[in-house]
Amino acid sequence: MSTAWTSRYALRTKGIKSSAIRELLKITQRPEIISFAGGLPAPDVFPIQRFQEACQAVLQTNGATALQYSATEGYEPLREMLAQNMSRYGIGAQPENVMITSGSQQALDLIGKLLVNLGDRILVEAPTYLGALQAFNIYGAEYVSVPIDEDGLRTDLLEASLRLGPKFMYILPNFQNPGGTTLSEARRHDLVLLADKYGVPIVEDDPYGQLRYEGEHLPPLLVIDRRRDNGHSIANVIYLSTFSKTLAPGLRLGWIVAPSEVISKLVQLKQGADLHTATFNQIVAYEVARDGFLDEHVKLIRNVYRERRDVMLNALQEFFPPEVTWTRPKGGLFLWVTLPDGMDSQALFEAALKENVAFVPGESFYPKNGHPVTPHMRLNFSNAKPEQIHEGIRRLSIAVKKQIQSRHLVPVG
Repeated sequence: MSTAWTSRYALRTKGIKSSAIRELLKITQRPEIISFAGGLPAPDVFPIQRFQEACQAVLQTNGATALQYSATEGYEPLREMLAQNMSRYGIGAQPENVMITSGSQQALDLIGKLLVNLGDRILVEAPTYLGALQAFNIYGAEYVSVPIDEDGLRTDLLEASLRLGPKFMYILPNFQNPGGTTLSEARRHDLVLLADKYGVPIVEDDPYGQLRYEGEHLPPLLVIDRRRDNGHSIANVIYLSTFSKTLAPGLRLGWIVAPSEVISKLVQLKQGADLHTATFNQIVAYEVARDGFLDEHVKLIRNVYRERRDVMLNALQEFFPPEVTWTRPKGGLFLWVTLPDGMDSQALFEAALKENVAFVPGESFYPKNGHPVTPHMRLNFSNAKPEQIHEGIRRLSIAVKKQIQSRHLVPVG
């Protein structure tokens, strides 16, 4: 029903749609459904007691500051701690290179606001993170997409797309959402070399980097870029990360690492959005994470999620037909299932709901001009308990087998 407001909406709102995942989560709230749809951390690993103690301590010792307005850049001790923690991974940021955001989703929105004009091309992986597409779509972005394989972005296919002159590249190098793949070290170097050759900067989104369950840590793109620049500056890479996967998503705390002049401009844009991220949340997060607690807590998360990943991989091997394949992530929250050609992942989703199990159809993770060649589904293994994962994959296999069987029964011609 039209109102006096609808004719006054800004032009940029015309193509906006709700997040497919947010809509799916409404459906999957029913208690009988085992959901692999959301990218939800496990609530049983939230450090609730540590938060209780931190909240009490903050209010007792620093309550007036915690409940007051604060600097747009963020709580300085938290920025200092992040800079120090990131230095262990070779990221030589100073606090002035770090800005706290209201979740990494706000970071993506601010990046879009800063860099994207109507019609600008952004180079993305195919598939890529749905939330980034949502953030950039609002500003009228167009997309150039390059496929991934088990070693991440196909850098051997990159040059043709870079010749189209994208404004920047948006890359998730570690345990990619939705693919679960990790960009190999050789390809990281290739990517940074090509970015330099064509003058196309990189936005590196790294929400899952600490959640590695096997293998060696790989250097961030930001670090490789700095090495090429002899460590003089944070030059061609803007780096994003978040506490959502290591402490709690309800904090809504992320951060951006960028050259100081870029941070200054982002600060101006953030002031127009929310003045600053919640002071109380920042100080509590600092209190929770300090004194080495975050490092120990991340070890717990890795153990819990490694077990759940293994249960899902084993269940897929046990129940799924040979026509279906999947990625084997070394970390993160997701794996990516490739279905037989001709299958309809949306129809499979409907069939899966009848079996009381849910996933996200793969089409959601491609820009509007980059439809997938083959059907896929994204499965999240972090949120469900091991016994639920085993049962959920069994249920999902029933829907998959029925869909494959129905395809074989369709008469030709």
